[in-house]
Amino acid sequence: MGANHVAARVAFNHGADVATAVVFRSAVTALVVGTLLVLQGVPLKLAAKHRRALPAIGVLIAIQSLCLYSAVARLPVALALLAFNTYPLWTALWARVVYAHRPERRVLMAMPVMLVGLALALDVFGAASGLGAAGQWSRIGAGVAFALGAAATFGLALVFTQHEAGDLDGRVRTAATMGQVALLALAGVAVQGGFHLPHDAAGWWGLAGLTLLYGTGFTIMFTVLPRLGVVGNSAIMNVEPIFALVLAWAVLDQAIAPSQVAGGLIVVGTVMWLGLRRR
Repeated sequence: MGANHVAARVAFNHGADVATAVVFRSAVTALVVGTLLVLQGVPLKLAAKHRRALPAIGVLIAIQSLCLYSAVARLPVALALLAFNTYPLWTALWARVVYAHRPERRVLMAMPVMLVGLALALDVFGAASGLGAAGQWSRIGAGVAFALGAAATFGLALVFTQHEAGDLDGRVRTAATMGQVALLALAGVAVQGGFHLPHDAAGWWGLAGLTLLYGTGFTIMFTVLPRLGVVGNSAIMNVEPIFALVLAWAVLDQAIAPSQVAGGLIVVGTVMWLGLRRR
């Protein structure tokens, strides 16, 4: 998933836009997984609760996809993902609001630590950049807003998946969700007047890479997640920004200040602490 976002930034830097990227990755993922369903003879019959839940999950993932790629297009990839990876806090909030699920004490303890780490990573006071708080937020504000919007919608999608569709075959769930996301993104492409495709080979490689990498990561995540439980265990997936940080430095020449790296490590260390807790 970290490599997927680096590939997305390559595509955006070479002419592709967010809606086009979401259509390509979602349509191809839905097609591949749908083909596997047919070849493997997976039953496609849905229970009533699945028919109610899947459209909602599809809409939420579509919003999350557009918001997250919008953040990646505006921020260094690692920072966009660090802001997005506050979604374990959102899963705890949504699980409490929607299903009256009390968050674990460790999750509550981790929340302020994660937020402090995120504040350091984003350089919210502009100390590392030398721009001051106002200058820094004028530069990163829109990207951070998109990333947090993606985190909120993704957290809600995870909660619905766990409680309403967790017993549904992960391949069926992935194919249905990606098909809906592709159709919604295609509607967005139509509204903006058509596809905005890459204008050179590097952009096409980025578009192909994000499609392959996202489809693989998404399928694995939504297959394994219901077996782990969403509120606390989903947080361990926050190691993604570390991979993205290294890859973005190597591929995109994106570097962040040492204090921001320290903030990122605080976030990642906290979520690893959550992930390694006793059941």
